Amino acid sequence: MTLYHGRFAPTPSGPLHFGSMVAAVGSFLDARSRGGQWLVRIDDLDPPRAVPGAADEILRCLDAFGMHWDGPVVYQGTRSDAYHAALHWLTRSGLTYPCACSRREIADAGVAGAEGVAYPGTCRNGLAAGREARALRVRTDGAVIGFDDALQGHVRQALQAEIGDFVIYRADRVFAYHLACAVDDAEQGITDVVRGADLIASTPRQIHLQRLLGLPTPGYLHLPVAVNAAGEKLSKQTRAHSVDCSDPAATLARVLRFLGHQPPGAMDLAALWQWGVENWRRERLPRARALALRES
Repeated sequence: MTLYHGRFAPTPSGPLHFGSMVAAVGSFLDARSRGGQWLVRIDDLDPPRAVPGAADEILRCLDAFGMHWDGPVVYQGTRSDAYHAALHWLTRSGLTYPCACSRREIADAGVAGAEGVAYPGTCRNGLAAGREARALRVRTDGAVIGFDDALQGHVRQALQAEIGDFVIYRADRVFAYHLACAVDDAEQGITDVVRGADLIASTPRQIHLQRLLGLPTPGYLHLPVAVNAAGEKLSKQTRAHSVDCSDPAATLARVLRFLGHQPPGAMDLAALWQWGVENWRRERLPRARALALRES
């Protein structure tokens, strides 16, 4: 049998908040309840989004919660050679092309898709005279991607129609999350990806790249996303409060309840983790893509 390998891959754009902890706890318990490994990977691909010191703060908070990871922490910002190799292979195989379109041009020419406007393929057959490339896109060529999510059920996406040929490398030398994710999940031997349902529409793009690159596809489970009273995902942009790392037991109990697990009575942190590992059941998880967070 293949040993379960899960992972948590936060973006260091600020401290962890309740929504972050839902993904962290869910992925951790899914791994530990199966006797598997749990890895931590820092998604610091985009320098403008990375807040100095945030990655260290995230790791300190996970440690304070008793969420001890296996192996070294991987920083995607140090992995450019691996991403370049994958990009080179795709380009050499005729699967990418340069694109000169601005966001305004795409918005003016595109049609509504799964995540905003679908790219209409303007540059697929070559750049217009006098235009310079802003990005490299990967061809979707009518691909229809379907997968069975362990919680959300069957997901199907017609990539070209709903997303369009998508960016995998920007002119400012930043690799796209989808490419880095496909490469790193394969290299780390990730068998199961447990994360928030806000990323479920991204999964077909990652599977498309996995198939083009000949990489394995892990199993996926997308947890319900915590939203505020206005229906907005908890995030830095919606002013979500950071987690109190000095009182991990209270937050952990709240996350467990949010995820459909009801620990009995007051328990200290060690007892909560033991209860969580022993009682974690995927079938108890709420079958929803978003859930309103009740005030504690």
